Amino acid sequence: MAFGDDSMPTDNSEQIAQWNGEVGQRWIAMQREIDRIVVPFGDAALKVAAPQPGERVIDIGCGCGDTSFEIARIVGKTGAVLGIDVSAPMLDVARSRTALADRVHLVFREADASEAELPANTDLLFSRFGVMFFSQPTQALSHLRRCLRAGGRCVFVCWRAPRDNTWAMVPLSAARAALGVTPAPADPNMPGPFAFADEQRLRDILSGAGFGAVDLQRFDATLSLGATPRSAAEVAVQIGAASRFVREVGVEHLPVILEAVERALGPFATSDGDVRLKGSTWIVSVTNPG
Repeated sequence: MAFGDDSMPTDNSEQIAQWNGEVGQRWIAMQREIDRIVVPFGDAALKVAAPQPGERVIDIGCGCGDTSFEIARIVGKTGAVLGIDVSAPMLDVARSRTALADRVHLVFREADASEAELPANTDLLFSRFGVMFFSQPTQALSHLRRCLRAGGRCVFVCWRAPRDNTWAMVPLSAARAALGVTPAPADPNMPGPFAFADEQRLRDILSGAGFGAVDLQRFDATLSLGATPRSAAEVAVQIGAASRFVREVGVEHLPVILEAVERALGPFATSDGDVRLKGSTWIVSVTNPG
């Protein structure tokens, strides 16, 4: 689907294809860099979720399993963790890590969480940036809620408005300017990283899905894109909004874009050279009224 297209998909097939194709392979190749960038936000969400020993947890959009492993460590062998994702290549990585860690109470499953049959009486649904890609978010979250026990909770972290996330928008703006591209107005409700940015829309989706005790906490942190402007630029054109722009305009423009992004990131380099920008998120906490 083109950026700014007014139509909406009726299923998640486009997202599934992307995460089983080039996008998924890129995230596997850059797993360490990506985990380093998003860890502060995942840790903040886990603090709010507060998984307990013996609890049954589903990690939605678990990817290569980083948060699933941490949750499994906390709930212990008396608990159970299901990591679910649509990306078969990323789950292969997660399963290989499971074998090395001997986590018998941690299972990974390839499925679309918005419609898959899920274990009943789950204590906690958790997600680190994995729930913004549903084509029909209210229906998807309603389906997820039904696997929770009465009083069970759902906690996830999602990006706030693009303007508050300089890590994404500084590289994208530089890339667009380098090619003289003026973006068409985009539908803010399209599935994607910023689909849950609007607070009122997010509250409406959660209420419409039947959740109660809706609580949104803003959590901001600085994140490092790289040790130098050049290395940060190389990361930025591989993940996030700038990488999507590269795919849209064609990789033949990558050298020009890379130079422009490097220049734009220069002012964000710290005294020791680390390139740090702002990330802004919602940490969402809701419960299943039962």
